[in-house]
Amino acid sequence: MLSQVESIDIVVKNGWVLTMDPQDTLIERGAVAVSADRIVDVDTEDALTASYQAAQTIDARGGIIMPGLVNAHTHAAMTCFRGLADDLPLMTWLNDYIFPAEAKLTPDIVYQGTRLACSEMILSGTTTFCDMYLFEEAVARAAKEVGIRAVVGEVIYDFPSPNYGPVEEGLKYTEDLIQKWRDDSLITIAVEPHSPYVCSPELLQKARAIAERNGVPMVIHLAETEREVAEIRKKYGRTPVTHLADIGFLSSSLIADHCVVLSEEDMTLMTDYDVKVAHNPESNMKLASGIAPIPELLKRGVTVGIGTDGCASNNNLDMFQEMDSAAKLHKVHALDPTVMDARTVVRMATIDGARVLGLDDTTGSLEAGKKADIITIDITRPHLIPMYNVYSHLVYAVTGSDVVTAFVNGRVLMEQRAFTALDVDEVIASVNRIAHDIA
Repeated sequence: MLSQVESIDIVVKNGWVLTMDPQDTLIERGAVAVSADRIVDVDTEDALTASYQAAQTIDARGGIIMPGLVNAHTHAAMTCFRGLADDLPLMTWLNDYIFPAEAKLTPDIVYQGTRLACSEMILSGTTTFCDMYLFEEAVARAAKEVGIRAVVGEVIYDFPSPNYGPVEEGLKYTEDLIQKWRDDSLITIAVEPHSPYVCSPELLQKARAIAERNGVPMVIHLAETEREVAEIRKKYGRTPVTHLADIGFLSSSLIADHCVVLSEEDMTLMTDYDVKVAHNPESNMKLASGIAPIPELLKRGVTVGIGTDGCASNNNLDMFQEMDSAAKLHKVHALDPTVMDARTVVRMATIDGARVLGLDDTTGSLEAGKKADIITIDITRPHLIPMYNVYSHLVYAVTGSDVVTAFVNGRVLMEQRAFTALDVDEVIASVNRIAHDIA
């Protein structure tokens, strides 16, 4: 008796399937079966071909088939400020250049800048990003239209915003965003107070109350520089982390960005409260903020993802470059070549990044039942020959330009490096017009 063949929408075949499942399963000449927005099976190509009939076939041509990358922290619309102010200390960069430029932002600038960021991220293999910025309704709308997965939240601080005005309106704006995008297939809203140095304890507690009431994550910049730590110590008599613990802000739903300057007590508190961390090595290097103690956090069991930060402090959104920097930075800092091995770094950019954002049941690995967020990588290029170890290649040799196919939620967004649902030339022209006005 012949076995029944199931009809599916897409099969991605003929490649090394890097699943990033709990066993780090790697399948040579593997394939992934997709129906609607979900993965239905992951196996060898022969097994899937015998079991499924696909309406569309994507041939990886012997390359790598893997989960789309997760950018755990960025400011997408800051693509408009790429290269605007470089080679400056963080606070000078922020107070003298970025905050004044942001005071002139409009929803359209944020929308166009986000579309450019989404284009850049998809082209370099990122299928999920976490954003903190202004006019986040425009960010959510742009991400949804492009088709990329995003966690977004309006930045809140004690001083008036060019978007919502006084802080109380910012809290209301956040709650409105939560209600509008609740249960969306691509967009998750987070509550995002900027940092302890521009948010009072009262504001932070109100922000946490909103997050708890709505069951959404929180995002905050934390312990990014020595200057920030000194400022918080002077004001509250504690480090930023112990200050947040004292006011009841730390929790397992908190995503802490940067975490460069941490004491032993800080790391213990973060471990105890299961705080998630977004590591941004290139931004921290460029702004000379320091080197986050990521190997120590990992040793303690803290979940760490990788982020690019914004294009004004990086200056690109290529997560493959970020992986390379993360691995090498900590090796040279520790004078130990075994620190931050390639497999660990790839997990940080995929499944652990998804776990940081609370999306590990949705994305970050290729497993049956998860959303079909998949990329393929061409490994036939000279700089990728030969390949002895997939993880090593991904961290130390692959760049974003080696990504050839990307899809999110089962929708093909890019095939053979051509966008299927986005006019990139039009996006570039729009941002160039904005840059002309800024200049």
